[in-house]
Amino acid sequence: MKITTWNVNSLNVRLPQVQNLLADNPPDILVLQELKLDQDKFPAAALQMMGWHCVWSGQKTYNGVAIVSRNAPEDVHIGLPALPDDPQRRVIAATVGGVRVINVYCVNGEALDSPKFKYKEQWFAALTEFVRDEMTRYGKLVLLGDFNIAPADADCYDPEKWHEKIHCSSVERQWFKNLLDLGLTDSLRQVHPEGAFYTWFDYRGAMFQRKLGLRIDHILVSPAMAAALKDVRVDLETRALERPSDHAPVAAEFDW
Repeated sequence: MKITTWNVNSLNVRLPQVQNLLADNPPDILVLQELKLDQDKFPAAALQMMGWHCVWSGQKTYNGVAIVSRNAPEDVHIGLPALPDDPQRRVIAATVGGVRVINVYCVNGEALDSPKFKYKEQWFAALTEFVRDEMTRYGKLVLLGDFNIAPADADCYDPEKWHEKIHCSSVERQWFKNLLDLGLTDSLRQVHPEGAFYTWFDYRGAMFQRKLGLRIDHILVSPAMAAALKDVRVDLETRALERPSDHAPVAAEFDW
């Protein structure tokens, strides 16, 4: 089984690239973040014509998440129970082929002194509560997406420059650790304990060409999934395409 996550930074713009990925290098499950389109604008027909099932939660201009899969998703859940009135479409979960898939587009937070950072704190607390409950119900579980957190200095091209800045602060890293403490494993670091595997590169400053990025897109897995993990790969070829997303897809392969 292969599961891929990708922040497409506008599905309208990136749809041809999504279709190419599904045709040329297809995963069994593809989760997308930052769709940036209304619920009724999702290109379901185009993907269904290719033989894919889709569930999504859309929002005009911002946010939005989707699960695209070979097998039909079941037991679909949208949002976080602890934030029932949150209008931002950031979470969608479903069971696909016996695996519980939780796709997240986590809050950016903007800056540590921004009001948006307080929202990020509340949001991660709600996410942790939700995942804790999901893990009591599902043995095979994957939590993946754009977390907007680089978990360690090795996940940042310039730790000194980013020290205690957004994405790399000690408090954000503790929120990420709180998720791991539920029993989840950072799949990429299980396979590649050391080295730089950046997933996000700022459009400005030719950061991709200079290989200067952050690892903020993650695939976290339950013990049953970790035991079956074969490989994790960051798809830099897709990031190198014309009109790319600023994020590269990340794919995990499992032995079943």
